[in-house]
Amino acid sequence: MEIVDIQKIIRPHLVDVKTYEAMEAPEALAKKSGIPESEIIKLNGNENPYGGSQKALDAVAKTPLHIYPDPTQTNMRIALSGYTGMPSENIVVGSGADELIDLIFRLFISEGDKILDCEPTFGMYSFCARVAGGEITLVQRDEQFDINVPSVLNSIDDKTKVIFVTSPNNPTGNIATESQVTDLLSTGLLVVVDEAYYEFSGQTVQHLISQNENLIVLRTMSKWAGLAGLRVGYGIMHGKLAKYFMDIKPPYNVNIAAEAALIASLEDVNYLLSNVEKIIGERERMFELINNLPRVKAWPSSGNYLMCEFEKNEAQRVYVELAAKGIFVRNFNSPRLGDCFRIAIGTASDTDKLIGAMKIIV
Repeated sequence: MEIVDIQKIIRPHLVDVKTYEAMEAPEALAKKSGIPESEIIKLNGNENPYGGSQKALDAVAKTPLHIYPDPTQTNMRIALSGYTGMPSENIVVGSGADELIDLIFRLFISEGDKILDCEPTFGMYSFCARVAGGEITLVQRDEQFDINVPSVLNSIDDKTKVIFVTSPNNPTGNIATESQVTDLLSTGLLVVVDEAYYEFSGQTVQHLISQNENLIVLRTMSKWAGLAGLRVGYGIMHGKLAKYFMDIKPPYNVNIAAEAALIASLEDVNYLLSNVEKIIGERERMFELINNLPRVKAWPSSGNYLMCEFEKNEAQRVYVELAAKGIFVRNFNSPRLGDCFRIAIGTASDTDKLIGAMKIIV
């Protein structure tokens, strides 16, 4: 029997697709550095150093794992409505915000359609575009990493369907203003504002949704609520659009443990937001400490991370030497960020160890 060449039946654009550059697992980082996993300092994933709420942990422990989750997401949507102040019919929950990004492509993008992405930014939008067979137009942000609205508008053609905006932007940390978002909405294209770090900035455009069917706001429970491992995020959008998302999502897309953790977390908001305040305070302390070092600049940030910019060709050296000491930060392949890396905000102890190492390395 002749051996089948499986590549001949794979969709051609996926045979050699450029993948998303995900982080290595902690055990792999420990092995690479030769430092025990318990001693590494993992500042590359924008994870919450305080973890989730105890109420969420208890809720997961009591969850009957043999029962399917509710396909209508009723309890989650009601809980999120109470938290966001938006009607439950405007909310759709996903297995992480990443699933909602994927659903956006399933709903709106056919092969040959275009998206506009304001670069540098989160790599998931371009990755999903490549998987969907869409085309990507990368519109460069300005020197301060703000959205260049005129350049975005000039890049639109008859194949353009979606504009992605991250606010606070990952990894640069700056906010998209309401006027910038309104200018983009006036194009009539779908505008996706990813507010994954909303709790660290306190700024949102969700109030624009009632008057703009072409606006989606994405949020996650990964960062502020410490549920990254359970993969649970949500989208806020016009009720008409939410119905389409509910129609095409997998019926049991959010697992029952994630559902229990989300609801319990929203019953413990004050505790979780107190951890957010600690992270913001530590962010400001780290910002000052880094900017007191020679030959490095920390950019102001409204997220739970800082982007650091070094003299030419220095960022990779510092990145490698930090890794050798068991301190892991996030570097990027983007041409705009060749002299930069991003540092997630950890505990005060993490910051002190990082700064101690950078004083020697930089």
